[in-house]
Amino acid sequence: MSLVDDPMMPPFAEHGSDGALATPSARGARGLVDPFGRHVTYLRVSVTDRCDLRCVYCMAEDMTFLPKRDLLTLEELDRLCSAFIDRGVRKLRLTGGEPLVRRDVMRLVGSLSRHLVSGALQELTLTTNGTLLGRYADELAGHGVRRINVSLDSLDPARFKAITRRGDLAQVLRGIEAARRAGIKVKINTVALLGVNEDEIAPMLEWAHGEGMDLTLIEVMPMGEIEPGRLDQYLPLSVVRDRLAERFTLTPLSERTGGPARYVRVEQTGGKLGFITPLTHNFCESCNRVRLTCTGQLYLCLGQEDAADLRAPLRASEADDRLRAAIDEAITRKPRGHDFVIDRDHTAPAVPRHMSVTGG
Repeated sequence: MSLVDDPMMPPFAEHGSDGALATPSARGARGLVDPFGRHVTYLRVSVTDRCDLRCVYCMAEDMTFLPKRDLLTLEELDRLCSAFIDRGVRKLRLTGGEPLVRRDVMRLVGSLSRHLVSGALQELTLTTNGTLLGRYADELAGHGVRRINVSLDSLDPARFKAITRRGDLAQVLRGIEAARRAGIKVKINTVALLGVNEDEIAPMLEWAHGEGMDLTLIEVMPMGEIEPGRLDQYLPLSVVRDRLAERFTLTPLSERTGGPARYVRVEQTGGKLGFITPLTHNFCESCNRVRLTCTGQLYLCLGQEDAADLRAPLRASEADDRLRAAIDEAITRKPRGHDFVIDRDHTAPAVPRHMSVTGG
């Protein structure tokens, strides 16, 4: 009988190098520390490069996705995630593409939730475009997902469809409501796009805060070849913040959530507003995360091309010794910061891969 078939075992189980089931007390106590003394405690896992939308800042309209045979199995993704948790990762975020389009992805979520039960993992979360939340919200909540990010760049149905090239705003809003009914806290992520949605940023803030949701604004990132020019899309959040400050009182907050955002409280709404500013003001000095793709490539920085192949050591042995060694070696190559630049002298992508490959 396989572990999947055994009702007494989780869908995918952890094993030590001797093949015995690993327990929290048996896990390695050493953490992952990069060359600059930063502790890596946050893993973002792209479970698929596919998406049911084609957002203009994220991917080309006519995308070529990876053959499904190239993707790691759910069992392999589980084993990789578990190896990072063994080495001190405490926050795990599933991304895409759109993570909820991955076939049987709830099996992976359910299996990973055992690390929440054991206390080895503090948070299991995901970033989604919201199109499938109506179907999966209750199941996500049942697996211990307490907080999610939903990407939403417009509250105007026609503009939303233009930005996503095919999206149905009503479907996303129903998904957000389903998640909230299930007890999941929702944060809205909005990419600021010059001449596209900049007039909606204040209304988006008032809507999100009025619904009890935080909002984070994000600068467009120069990743992958897309039809619109990056310079044509780029709206510095320093400009956005100055505009908002003319209308709202923004009080800086010292809290951090493990990501790159810096937060303010909007006194008029009582809500929290985040700014992710990789171009105008990056926060690489405190970066605690790495990104794993659905093919087993570990990117040490979103804005760099250096990656470590974890698929080979993963498949080389049923024991995890080679995999752990490969993870440790990769962390020694984590760079100080990214190479993102957008200006008239730098209009080409800083990295050739699309954002959907590593999940932003």
